[in-house]
Amino acid sequence: MLRSVRRARHPEAFFDLPAHLYSYRGCARRWMSVRPEERQTGSGSATARKKVTIQHLHSMREAGKPIAMLTAYDYPTARASEAHGVDITLVGDSLAQVCLGYDDTTRLTLDEMLHHIRAVARGSRTPLLVADMPFGTYHASAEDAIHNAIRIVREGGAEAVKLEGGLEIVDTVRRLTRIGIPVMAHVGLLPQRHVMLSGYRAQARDAAGALDVLQSALALEDAGAFAVVLEAIPHALGTHITRKLQRAVTIGIGAGAGTDGQVLVWDDMVGTWDGHQAKFVRRFADVRAEVERGVKGYVQAVRERTFPALSESYGMPKAEWERFEQLAAGTGREGDERGESRAHVASEDKE
Repeated sequence: MLRSVRRARHPEAFFDLPAHLYSYRGCARRWMSVRPEERQTGSGSATARKKVTIQHLHSMREAGKPIAMLTAYDYPTARASEAHGVDITLVGDSLAQVCLGYDDTTRLTLDEMLHHIRAVARGSRTPLLVADMPFGTYHASAEDAIHNAIRIVREGGAEAVKLEGGLEIVDTVRRLTRIGIPVMAHVGLLPQRHVMLSGYRAQARDAAGALDVLQSALALEDAGAFAVVLEAIPHALGTHITRKLQRAVTIGIGAGAGTDGQVLVWDDMVGTWDGHQAKFVRRFADVRAEVERGVKGYVQAVRERTFPALSESYGMPKAEWERFEQLAAGTGREGDERGESRAHVASEDKE
């Protein structure tokens, strides 16, 4: 430890490069920790994919090719969706819980949602970008829903909006699609209504409930919805609805493998969410464990002064350091600095 302190006081080891190699522009780019991302310009997978459109999704349905939808809440998660083959990026209102720490999705405001949509739009360009309409932004009237959906598309950069509900939102969906705003519907378990449903429970587990979900899906398709999310319903019902719909693609989340595609919440998928884990969640990575390992390792290295190492520190030409010492000698603490230097030199001579 004593040797480390002495090197910090007299960093002669840093004086290893001539001054002409320390041009500001070159060092600024090399040493800037938060610099613009270098975009792929070659034939990487992120640039080779064609833009996913609604027509493309319908073609996937016809070809029997499953559709992968994943939530994203910021630029890094959006870039992951862009780079790794996701077909639909959903800015889900689940960000209320996994990003903002709210108890449920009903606390999320439209302005908060827009902030996250904009971040995702900057990173996810190839997948179709869909955004949830927050609770209360489409319930008062169709006019209110249109106004808020336009903000999500124009200010946020979303390409489509998602609404939770059944027959009661059919008119709203029809009005939105007529003015050119694509709508993804959402039936079955409706998280925005979890209080009325007495929790996040599987739905349509009796004949009457199953018929209600089927009728809602058919009516929403007729109103113009290009896709329908089926959440937490029996797998047989998920398959049946998929076969009954003529054009709309079905995206399942707890609806079995017979739907046209699947969706998971990012934090459930990578294992960073420590709340309740639904039956339909499969964790495809253990990012939480890696984060814990990384943070603990960093804290330990700081405590032990093994970070930063000399290779992770910046140098300075020796001549410039000597000039600095001359200039610093006139700061008013000359006596203290010289006394410290003499004591340090004497200490090194003893060694």
